[in-house]
Amino acid sequence: MIKWIGAILGMVYMKWPGAILGFLLGSLIEVSLKGKRAKGGGSVFQDMFNQQKGQNVSMGDFELNLLTLCSVVIKSDGKVNQKELDYVRSYFVQAYGKERANATFKTFNEVIKNREIDSARICAYMRSRTTYEVRLQILHFLFGITQADGHISNAEVNELRNIAHHLQINQRDFESIQAMFVKSNDTSSAYKILEIDKTATDAEVKKAFRTMAKKYHPDKLESMDEAYKKGAQEKFLKVQEAYEKIQKERGL
Repeated sequence: MIKWIGAILGMVYMKWPGAILGFLLGSLIEVSLKGKRAKGGGSVFQDMFNQQKGQNVSMGDFELNLLTLCSVVIKSDGKVNQKELDYVRSYFVQAYGKERANATFKTFNEVIKNREIDSARICAYMRSRTTYEVRLQILHFLFGITQADGHISNAEVNELRNIAHHLQINQRDFESIQAMFVKSNDTSSAYKILEIDKTATDAEVKKAFRTMAKKYHPDKLESMDEAYKKGAQEKFLKVQEAYEKIQKERGL
């Protein structure tokens, strides 16, 4: 429809050359709009921002989406813990710098904090704009929040499972990252981190280690901020620790 409107307007003002130019420009606009719809529409927060008259919002949507998911996790156990808040603020300062982090928190408090949050829509927005490796790091960071107060509740794990589902993170990857934070006294968590069963052969254990080390290698997040690279290094070390624990148990 837009391309034909462009063609008509071009015909009126510039005859046939204008019609052709208007048709081409209209076609480009239609392709652009279709691309945005295919990615799940515009910003999750755009409607909220439009309602804030006189508000000059310049923050990136990624930070706001991430901070909003943090608030969902923090509130999931029915209370707001200061240690968890401090953990989030520290992470944002490390990832984006103090000035940008403060601006993100300010925008969140003014525009989003007291509104109903649709975590499924937020995850859909982030999913369309991030790689799978980045989404794994997001989940790892969110698990870190729950551990900040020294206790991970069932309510928090259930909320994280819900977020992982919306981010389309598979069950084995979810259990692998969960095992990095929820430890057991035996080697059960080590096997879960490597995404294998205890019945796996020695050869399968070695193969699993190589696979997981490759998946969580920091180079996967080379284009991301330092905080994300640090998180990838933490996961990488957890994989190595899990493998060494199984090696010790099996005498490999």
